[in-house]
Amino acid sequence: MHKIIAFYKFCKIQDLEKLQASLKKDFKKLGIFGTIIIGKEGINGTISGTGINLDKAIRLLKSHSEIVNLDKKISFSKKPPFIRLKIKIKDEIVTMGIEGISPIKQSGSYIDSDQWNALIESNNTILIDTRNNYEYAIGTFKKSINPETSNFKEFPKWLKNQKFSENDKKHKTIAMFCTGGIRCEKASAFMKNEGFKNVYQLKGGILKYLENTDTKDSLWQGECFVFDDRVSVKHDLTEGKYDLCHGCRMPITQEDKLSSYYVKGVSCPNCVNLKTPLQLQRYKTRQKQINIAKTRNSHHLGPKIS
Repeated sequence: MHKIIAFYKFCKIQDLEKLQASLKKDFKKLGIFGTIIIGKEGINGTISGTGINLDKAIRLLKSHSEIVNLDKKISFSKKPPFIRLKIKIKDEIVTMGIEGISPIKQSGSYIDSDQWNALIESNNTILIDTRNNYEYAIGTFKKSINPETSNFKEFPKWLKNQKFSENDKKHKTIAMFCTGGIRCEKASAFMKNEGFKNVYQLKGGILKYLENTDTKDSLWQGECFVFDDRVSVKHDLTEGKYDLCHGCRMPITQEDKLSSYYVKGVSCPNCVNLKTPLQLQRYKTRQKQINIAKTRNSHHLGPKIS
């Protein structure tokens, strides 16, 4: 069984290259795989490994003076969720593309899982799912609004197109959520900047809610998309029923895989008509290489550190 920890923290990090080099060195020794993004606004990542070494990895993260009170969520997988370690430096740890939006300076108020149901069942609450359209499609909270975005950078435009009144901004309660908490925290900072007064975010996101909430008490419907090889998780955080089309990165069901449009590693019903012949051929070549690697009992893409 593979242990997985998702984490993030908005905090000021000055020497990004030094932190990147330090984490690469330490995590390589511990056999940690996954993806970590660092930027001047903080750190965001999901990593996997043995339980003991993951605990050591988290302690190493916290040993860096800038990274305190790290928000983390724990889950497990029967198969390796990652095959390499990637530690990247980016301008934003979650990309919104709007200058001056800083959760370090201001953001919505945290709401713990045990208070979330009461908040979102109130008639005065506007419940917003800040994730992408394909994530919303496989699971969300009852009565949540889907902004129908294909990436997080589209959220500000969606919000401005809603034309919320000044009365809404002053008196309505805004409740926001995402997978692990990072997108709704940045979205809440943007909403505060736009004049919304009563903005709340689910602390730890959907993953922490599922971890802390009994199924019988849950208002969650469906599965939760995750950004690793599990694709989705059920309410008990075990691996879900969805697979991933490696042509378009969309979650697909077993029914989708029975379609004549589905070619493993190449296309699915969602994207078969959106790809050029050159793209389809490139994906076919890639999948052939993956199949050859599997017959040799090796990984096509890794593991390696970048």
